Amino acid sequence: WAQSASPGEEEAAKQAPYIHYGLLRMRDLAPFGFLRLDMRPAHAISGPPGNWGVELDFGYQNTWALSRNVRQHLKSLAGRRDIGPAEIQVIRDLPGEAYLVDLELGLLDLTLHRKLTEHWGVYATFSAVTYNGGFMDAGIKSFHDQFGMNSVGRPAVSRNDINVLLDLKKTQLFQTDLPDGGLLDPVLGVRYTLHRNGRPWNLVIEGAVKVPIDGERPFLSTGNFDFGLQVTLQRFAKRHAGYASLAAVYARGSDVAPTYSSQVVPTLVLGYEYQWSERTNLNAQVYASPSVYKHSDTDLRELLDPKYQISLGLRYRIGGSVITFAVTENVVNYHNGPDVGFQIGWAYSPALAR
Repeated sequence: WAQSASPGEEEAAKQAPYIHYGLLRMRDLAPFGFLRLDMRPAHAISGPPGNWGVELDFGYQNTWALSRNVRQHLKSLAGRRDIGPAEIQVIRDLPGEAYLVDLELGLLDLTLHRKLTEHWGVYATFSAVTYNGGFMDAGIKSFHDQFGMNSVGRPAVSRNDINVLLDLKKTQLFQTDLPDGGLLDPVLGVRYTLHRNGRPWNLVIEGAVKVPIDGERPFLSTGNFDFGLQVTLQRFAKRHAGYASLAAVYARGSDVAPTYSSQVVPTLVLGYEYQWSERTNLNAQVYASPSVYKHSDTDLRELLDPKYQISLGLRYRIGGSVITFAVTENVVNYHNGPDVGFQIGWAYSPALAR
C-alpha cells in the first residue's frame, strides 16, 4: 500500500496511511477454464516476516454461449422446450460445427498466506465447484427486454437447465446434466515482493503449480500438473493505485476438459483502485486472454476470438478483515465466456488491523 496524508482531521490523517488492497482477486469463471491453473490477480498487502492471511472467495456465474447456427435455429422456434435427444440430433445435423453451453456454476476458494521473509512468502489455494441450472436466467432475460437487447435464443430453451453441446472438429460432447460438483486440484504458490511497503512503486512476482490429487476427473480435473508465472507492477499515489499484471500458464490438454490442447496461455489484467473513504475502496479492472482453442480444434470464430472481461468491485474494511463484492461482465466477444458473474469475498490479516 502507499502512505500519505488523508483528508479529514489533519493530525489523524498524518497517522493514517492510505490502504490499497491490489487487484480484485477474481478468477476466470469460464466453464471448464478453471480446470487448468488460473493465476489469481496479485494483492497489494504485505507485512513483516511471520505475517499471515486467509481469504475465502465465492464466485458465481451464468453462461449462455452458442455458435451462430445454433442461435439462428433457436430464434426460429416458438415457445420454450427442454433440450432432449431429438433437439440434440437437430443441432448435430446443422451444417458445420456447433455448440451450446448453458449453465451456472459456483466456485469456492480458500487461500492461506504466510510471509516467510522480508521479500518471500508462500500460499496455498483449495477450491470446490458446483454445477447447476441456476436461478439467473429470468433476471437476465428481463434485463435484456428492459433495454431492448437481443436474447440470442434464450426464450427457446427451458430456464435454469444445464446444456453442454459441443460438436467441433475434435470434440463431440452432448450432455444435459453434469456432476453436482466436487473438489478441484489445489494450487501451491510462492510470492516475491520487491518492497515491503511500495512507495510509489512495487513489483510482485508469483509462481504456482496446480497439483492433481486423484487423476482425471470429469469436469473437476485434467489430472495434469500445470505451472504458472505472474508479474505485477503496482503504482501508488495517495488515494489512487494502478496495476498491470501479466501471467503465463503452461497447461496440458486432457480428454476430460474438451476446451484446449497443451499450450502456454497468457493473460493481461489492468486495474485501478481508489480509496473512497477510510474503510472503503473501489476497484475497476479489465482482463484479456487469447482463446485456448486453435484452428486444429475448431474453425468457429466465436471460440477462436480473444476473451475480454470487465470487473467492478467494492471493498470494505472492518478491523483486520476486508469484505469484497464485485461483478464481472463479458464484453466484445459474447459467446466465449460467462455472460455475467459476481464474487463475494472475505479476507483477514493482522497486517490490516490498525
